[in-house]
Amino acid sequence: MSKTADGTALGPMVIVAVDQFEPTPLVDDPLAVRLLPASGKFAVAVTRWPPLRRALVSATETKVPGLWASILCRKRYVDDQLLDAAAEGLDAVVVLGAGFDTRACRLRGIPVFEVDLPANTARKAAALRRRFGRIPEDVTLVPVDFETQDFREELRRHGLAGGRKTFVVWEAVTQYLTEPAVRRTLEQLADLAPGSRLAFTYIRKDFLDGEEFYGARAAYEDFVVKWRLWRFGLAPGEVEGLLAEYGWREREQLGPAEFTARYLHPAGRDLPVSEIERSVLAEFTG
Repeated sequence: MSKTADGTALGPMVIVAVDQFEPTPLVDDPLAVRLLPASGKFAVAVTRWPPLRRALVSATETKVPGLWASILCRKRYVDDQLLDAAAEGLDAVVVLGAGFDTRACRLRGIPVFEVDLPANTARKAAALRRRFGRIPEDVTLVPVDFETQDFREELRRHGLAGGRKTFVVWEAVTQYLTEPAVRRTLEQLADLAPGSRLAFTYIRKDFLDGEEFYGARAAYEDFVVKWRLWRFGLAPGEVEGLLAEYGWREREQLGPAEFTARYLHPAGRDLPVSEIERSVLAEFTG
């Protein structure tokens, strides 16, 4: 696991790429391995052999038991919700903290704005040029530091005006922000059209406060205490109220039980799902 926020972009997509070797992958993403740098592609290639794949899963879960399936399930969930919203009609998609995510390349016909730290945006641009020879026409990369910059103003400068029906992906980002930065992000989404949707994840507050470790004491000691990377969390019951302050209505919230029933059991996958992270879908009411 990376010790810096901008170093966390690679790991989740390696997991998605490795999972493509499974008989029933949880996320259908043939592009995942193609956008990875050489080091990531090598890590994926060796896991074609099942014993090495199982070894990588085990190593990944040393600090956070259930992390492997948690990442796959949250990505599958966001993909499903995005496709459902696109079928109903969208003007744009905004991905906050895009990393090496491939959704923009898999979603055709809708403008996608990927917002991320400058270092990650530069790496993503290079990866897209390697894969496609250019940045795809419908994809706009927007470098932003969420703690210090107004990302909404940057989106306007890059062509996304207000009043558009938009799907916002905010996956595995909130824990790296301070509470003021989280609230500022929600404030900056206030000019979207009613009916816009937001899919995001958060870390449980009782974990960040050291009240309950959910088997992930090692991750707490590193990410919260030593490196101070994870700074914001919520209790599940607090989500609805926070969203309502900024014009959003919580539509659904999922954790291990819901992910297991919706994705793992139907695929015949016997994997634990981490308790420390949850996923939320919300709709903008204005």
